[in-house]
Amino acid sequence: MKYLITGGAGFIGSHLAEHLLHAGDAVVVLDNLSTGRFDNIRHLVEQARFTYFIGPVEDASLLAEAGRDCDAIFHLAAAVGVELIVRDPVGTIETNINGTEAVLRFAVRYGKRVLVASTSEVYGKAAKLPFAEEDDVVYGPTSRPRWAYAVSKAVDEFLVRAYANSRGLPGIVARLFNTVGPRQV
Repeated sequence: MKYLITGGAGFIGSHLAEHLLHAGDAVVVLDNLSTGRFDNIRHLVEQARFTYFIGPVEDASLLAEAGRDCDAIFHLAAAVGVELIVRDPVGTIETNINGTEAVLRFAVRYGKRVLVASTSEVYGKAAKLPFAEEDDVVYGPTSRPRWAYAVSKAVDEFLVRAYANSRGLPGIVARLFNTVGPRQV
């Protein structure tokens, strides 16, 4: 298989790239390096089954060039990190929603399967444990930038479902919780 990983120079994306290459698959990384780091993938550059592109996932022509020959997409590109989210809530919203929509449009147009990474923040201020995907959600006030991230990722999830239901996209959402490890900044 050949996979496109958007956000592939990030903490999670770089580990996923390593895993897929170790399994014998080919990997293409697309990252604008806004929160990812080239050092995370530098050790992969010489591998024959590895290719990378530096630029925004919202760039339709770059996305097409990077993903044209891929079988499936792991869409991990997103605005992440508390400092960034608080400092730039507009950028957070635009990056998360516009980036996901660009990937979903591409995936539908070219018949690609896609996994969109979401977040446990989508559960909002839920007090009931354990969380369940079908639970109602309560977010904090719009005056708190933290919720811009949670709501933008919730919109990403709605987009995946909408594209799946109305356009036949083979897509799935994965909500990640407290991932930690080497290369995390």
